[in-house]
Amino acid sequence: MSNTILNRFLLIILVGLVTGLLIAAGAPSMAQDVAAKPAPAPDSRTLRPYARNPYYWQYRGRPVLLLGASKDDSLFQIPGLEEHLDQMAAVGVNYIRNTMSDRPDHDWEVYPFKKRPDGKYDLSSWNDEYWTRFAGMLELTHARGIIVQIEVWDRFDYSRDNWLPHPYNPANNINYSHKESGLARAYPSHPGSNKQPFFFTTPKQRDNRAVLIHQQRFVDKMLSYTLKYDHILYCIDNETKADEAWATYWAERIRAQATAAGTGVCVTEMWDDWDLKAKRHRRTLDHPEKYDFADLSQNNQKRGQEHWDNFQWVRKHVSSQPRPLNTVKTYGADGGRYGNTRDGVERWWRHVIGGAASARFHRPSAGLGLSASAAASVKAARKLESLVKPWNLEPSNHLLGDRAANEAYLSARAGEAYALYFPDGGAVSLDLTGVTGGFELRWISIEKGDWGDHNAVEAGSQILVKAPARGHWAAAITRPNGAVRAGSR
Repeated sequence: MSNTILNRFLLIILVGLVTGLLIAAGAPSMAQDVAAKPAPAPDSRTLRPYARNPYYWQYRGRPVLLLGASKDDSLFQIPGLEEHLDQMAAVGVNYIRNTMSDRPDHDWEVYPFKKRPDGKYDLSSWNDEYWTRFAGMLELTHARGIIVQIEVWDRFDYSRDNWLPHPYNPANNINYSHKESGLARAYPSHPGSNKQPFFFTTPKQRDNRAVLIHQQRFVDKMLSYTLKYDHILYCIDNETKADEAWATYWAERIRAQATAAGTGVCVTEMWDDWDLKAKRHRRTLDHPEKYDFADLSQNNQKRGQEHWDNFQWVRKHVSSQPRPLNTVKTYGADGGRYGNTRDGVERWWRHVIGGAASARFHRPSAGLGLSASAAASVKAARKLESLVKPWNLEPSNHLLGDRAANEAYLSARAGEAYALYFPDGGAVSLDLTGVTGGFELRWISIEKGDWGDHNAVEAGSQILVKAPARGHWAAAITRPNGAVRAGSR
C-alpha cells in the first residue's frame, strides 16, 4: 500500500473516531449540522397545512378534516391493533394520538431498551419488540390513510410510580449512576411540578450529556422509522410545563433529521395551561417559524361558551399567519374526572364547528374513546362534511340572533353554506338578509349519527332555525344541489 493511500485510510479512520466521540459527548449530529440548509419543498401529497386555508390540513393533495376516537393512546403497543384501526376507519376516523409512552399501565406494554439477565437495562441496546410494534403501526395507519400525531415524551412516564421501574432510572440501567446522571431514585411529586431533571438535559439547560446521549439515540431511532412516511405529525411533549429550551432543542433536532433525509415535517409542543391566553402558549402561537401547528387540547378543560370563546381568541391571534389548530385530547365521559359525556360531546363539536383542524375523543376514563357516543359523533360529522366542507367556512356566530349562551354555534360561507351545532335543542334566528334564492336545511342527529328531516328555506331575511328536539343536533343549510358555488376555496 502506498504512503498516500495509507495516509488517506488513516485520515478516514481518524474522522470517524472523532465524529463518534463528539456524538457520544452530546454534540450535534451531522443531521443537525444541515439545519441551516433550507428545508426541502414538501411534496403535494405529504401532510401539511392546506395551501388555500392553512387553518386545516391537506394530505395526498386534498384538504382533510382530522377526526379521532380510539381506545388507547399508545396505540402501537395494543394487542389487536389492525382490528381496532378497521373499527375506527369504518365510522370515519382518520386521526390517532400515539404517545411513545411505555409506562406499564397494561401488562402488554414493553420498554424500548433491552433487559439483561441480571434484570438491568442497557440503554445502548434496543428491545426489538417495541420497535417492531411501532413499525407495524406506521405501516397499518399509512395503508388506511390515518394520520398519526406522535408525542415524543410524556412527563407522566418519569415521575411517581412510573419512574421506579423505568429504564432511564439509574437504579435500573448499567449506563450511568445516580451521581453521573443527576437523576434520583424517586420523584414522588406530580410531574406538573417540573422537578424531574430528565427534562433539563439539553445544551442550553443543564447540558447533562450522560442522559442526553441516550435521549438523542431514542429520538433518532424513532425518526429512522417515521421519516419514511408522509402521514406523521410530531408533538414534543404531553401537556408540559418544561422549559422552552427543552421543546426548542427537540423540535430543531427533529426538523434537522428530516432535512437530512430530504423530507419535511410538522412539529408542535403541547403546553399544560388550561387558559389558552396564558403566556406559555405564546411560545408556540407566536412562533410559526418554529412550530407548524398548535395543539390546544387543554382548552378541553373548559366548558360552554368560554370553551368556544377561548378557541376563537386563538384563531384570531394567529390570523396573520394561520396554522392548523389541533385538539388531540377531548376530555369528558360519565364517571370520569374531567366532566361527563355531555361535556365531551359538546367540546368535540364546538371545536369541529369552530374551525379546529382536528378533534379527537380522549381515551376511556378521561374521554369517550371509541364508545357508541363517540362513533355517532364522528359519523354525524362526516355526514355534515359531505354537505359543507369546513375549510370553506368561517366561524360566524355574529349571524345568529335570539341566541342564549351555549345554545347554538355557526360556521358559514355567507350566502352559500352554513353549518350549525345545537348542544341541546333550541332555536335561533339566522341572518340571510341580502341573500337571494333558496336553500335546503338538512338535520343530522348527533346522538344517532344519522340523517334527520330536511326542508326548503327561502333567503332574504332573518329565518328561524329550530332543532327537531332536545339533544345534540347538527344542521347544514346549503344551496339545493348541496354544493358551494364555483370559485370557492
